[in-house]
Amino acid sequence: MPERSFEPDRDRLMAHIGEFARRVKLSGTPQERESFAYLQRQMASYGYATRIIEHDAYISLPGEARLKVDGGDIRCITHSMSASSPAGGLTAEVVYGGDGGPADFARLDAQGRIVLVDGIATEEVAAQARDHGAAGLIHVSPNELLYEMCVSPVWGSPSQLTRDQLPAAVICTIAAEAGAALRQRCKSGETVSATMWASVDTGWRKTPILVAELDAVDTTDDERPFVLFSGHHDTWHFGVMDNGGANATMLEAARLLAESRDRWRRGLRLCFWSGHSHGRYSGSAWYADEYWDELDRRCVAHVNVDSTGGEGADVLTNSAVIDELKALAAEAVLAETGQVHAGRRHGRAADQSFWGVGLPSMFGSLSHQPPGPIRMPTALGWWWHTPQDTAEHIDPANLVRDTRIVLRVLDRLLTDEVLPLDYGATAASLQRELERIGTDLAGRFDVTPLIAEAQRFGELAEAVRVQAASATGAEAHAINRALMRVSRLLVPLNYTQGNRFAHDSALPHAPWPSLDGLRALAAAEAGEDALFHAVHARQCRNLAAYALREAQAALAAL
Repeated sequence: MPERSFEPDRDRLMAHIGEFARRVKLSGTPQERESFAYLQRQMASYGYATRIIEHDAYISLPGEARLKVDGGDIRCITHSMSASSPAGGLTAEVVYGGDGGPADFARLDAQGRIVLVDGIATEEVAAQARDHGAAGLIHVSPNELLYEMCVSPVWGSPSQLTRDQLPAAVICTIAAEAGAALRQRCKSGETVSATMWASVDTGWRKTPILVAELDAVDTTDDERPFVLFSGHHDTWHFGVMDNGGANATMLEAARLLAESRDRWRRGLRLCFWSGHSHGRYSGSAWYADEYWDELDRRCVAHVNVDSTGGEGADVLTNSAVIDELKALAAEAVLAETGQVHAGRRHGRAADQSFWGVGLPSMFGSLSHQPPGPIRMPTALGWWWHTPQDTAEHIDPANLVRDTRIVLRVLDRLLTDEVLPLDYGATAASLQRELERIGTDLAGRFDVTPLIAEAQRFGELAEAVRVQAASATGAEAHAINRALMRVSRLLVPLNYTQGNRFAHDSALPHAPWPSLDGLRALAAAEAGEDALFHAVHARQCRNLAAYALREAQAALAAL
């Protein structure tokens, strides 16, 4: 089927931007619900069946914060999921903790102290502070802006099993100049005392998810497969780029795609999340859990969008994409921009709550800033996560361009007779990772059988890719079902610890985290400690061997 050329309507996109610029959309607030109502009206007008789901989510809205040193106030903000201070404030000695990494905390006596760290507030540093008994954290911004952040290392709403992992410290951020002075005093050996006040409204509240769906006109598949297209709607401040730009992209893409519905072979389901910014992806995590079975049976892929259309966002080479969708992303970026998409591995971000289900996923942020004179914690613009994220930082031409890229990707996922999933790329990625691990193990544990199985799977994947080029009808249907089966086996292997029914932490993960037991054995000292590590290493080996065996069987049956 020939590709269709889409032309997003610039005026429509900018009208959406104007609407999103009207409200601060904190998770679970009336203003956010008003904006969700706008989304629902728009989606219904395009012919989509819509519903708003209200669900319980653990949400944290930062309030007022103060920091006093030597009787003088230092400008600061606190953060989502920070602990609130006692009414009289938290007073303690300040110690310098470098970047706040494990080695930094290991050399400190952080117990009961306030730790000064360089860089924006993160869940990694909050977890280190909790584990080392720090009473407070002061983050030093890389510039004079104060960036709003959620510091929970728990992905989604906490359960009774994970709530003790929430931050225990009072956390704030100060600007670079004030931080430099405080850092110098600590490093010079001076005893510095500070008092922190932070008010953080944290607890369970109802939050919305807008679901808008349109089936293919004619499908021969009883499961009615669909593509999931998602983005968050809650914001820090007005959040006109993050995530108003992406919401405008979603609305315009949905409108244009619906006009060519007669070409679809799969349906399209859009989800607009709350709880991204203030609940650590609580909306998408809840949806993944609540609709796990349906997603497992019917969803072929997940496309997420975040922060499209930013002024100066001219770098289109580095958006995140899973291995099997890299070729699709590269084709779309090259066609629309002429840039060669290198891609990068997904991090623990961007409402990617569906890896346990086994959904191949792509994107999140799509266009990025080139290096500039201002030190920034992100490639999304200096205004990101600040009150300055307003309509003036949207470039209409970039918004049209980004929307065209998303449209091109979605059109292929909806209309290709065989899903554009290249599992040969996944096999090559796994084989490289196993070879690295094998080198590190230095003969202490044999992973060569796993390497051979990954290579064998890659050969089968290449044969299926060739077969798919000319497949139609029942043959194409069989290939698609086999590719979905493979995704349910290998996506969790590639992006989770191996439990398909729970969410791993929001902390950084190594590639192929299901192989962490093998890495841990490689790092263990020889002797009795290594014997303990070998127990888990065998379990990780067996998980990978099982997934590869079943994936091979799915492709070999074609």
